[in-house]
Parts: sequence; C-alpha cells; structure tokens
Amino acid sequence: MQDQSISIAIVDDHTLFRSGLASLLEEFDEINVTFEAVNGLDLQSKINNHKHVQLVLMDINMPVMDGFAATKWVKTNHPNVHVLALSMLEDEKAIIGMLKAGAGGYMLKESTPSDLLTAIKVIVDKGFYVNELVSGRLLVALKDSDQKPVFSARELTFLQYCSTELTYKEIADLMNVSPRTVDNYRESLFAKLNIKSRTGLVVYGIKNNLITI
Repeated sequence: MQDQSISIAIVDDHTLFRSGLASLLEEFDEINVTFEAVNGLDLQSKINNHKHVQLVLMDINMPVMDGFAATKWVKTNHPNVHVLALSMLEDEKAIIGMLKAGAGGYMLKESTPSDLLTAIKVIVDKGFYVNELVSGRLLVALKDSDQKPVFSARELTFLQYCSTELTYKEIADLMNVSPRTVDNYRESLFAKLNIKSRTGLVVYGIKNNLITI
C-alpha cells in the first residue's frame, strides 16, 4: 500500500503506554513515529512543527483536551491528517463519538502490533478502516456501487437520531411515533444495508454524508 514509511504521532496521557507503543511501532520499517503528545492541547502545540505527519493515534480519555475534541481540531485544521482512535473503551458511545469527530477507525489498546499496523496502513491508503468492532458488515455497505439504497424521509430522520445518545424510546417520542414504528425503521435500514448494529448504521451514515454532524 505504502512505498515509504508512514509518519505518525501518538497522543496518550499514559507515559509508559505511549513510549512502549512508540518502541513497538518503530520495529516496523513502514512506521516512523514523528512525535508523542500527552493530550490534545500538547498535540496542537507540536503538530504545526511536523507538517508531514500522516496519521495520529488518538487516545480518548485525556486531561485538558480529550480525544473527541482533539480529533475534531485535527480534522478542522489539518484535514489531510488521518486519526485512528486507540482506546480501552469498547462501548458504542465512544466509538460513535470518535467516528463523528472524524476518526477513520477505532482500535482497542489490547490489539496486537500487527493488527494496529494493518489499520494504520488501510486508513492512510483508503481513508477508513472497518473492523469487527466498528462493524464488519459495513464492508459490504461501504463498497462503491451503482445500486445505492433508497431511504424514506422518516428513515433518514431516524438515522440522524441514531447518532445521538437518545434511546430508541426517546427517538420514538421525538418522531411522534410508537416504539414499534421506530423498530420498523431500524429493521428496514438493517435489511437495506446488511448491517446489524446501531453503530454500523451511524458509521454508514457518516461515511455517506447522510448524518449531519
């Protein structure tokens, strides 16, 4: 995918983990760890001096400026820099939050170095990395196709609400429909997109510009 080494930055407030990860990744010829930062604010102060950075490995829970805010800042001020979330959190709220902020993928800290290398390469090459954590079933939905699914206005409204922290019951109340009707919207989208999770719907919506962030 990449003929030259990929320049990355690591942003994490845990010194031992950050330094250990940098050492592990430097073992790969394909990776060049350009700099490390302890939080989003530290990242801001350093990235302008390293304009060739291609990807940021971003922790989520950090003091001063967390991964959500830092990722939004990166994508606003350095849109060509990719962000790969690297966290201990495995809940949908964290995954959706980072993807909405602009991250191109999401990996757990327990991932192997080789898996992390694969994710880095794919994001730099394709712009987006889909794994089982985000939703493996999106591999089908994200493929370029002339046969684009057709959505009703109500399905698109439901899809937008899916990207919030609202429960399905709260979404039903806002849409002035019954919970059963909302279930029907969800199942219809699942069927059309071959997706089986709320996270998967949100990722598809963001990737295809169907969700307003």
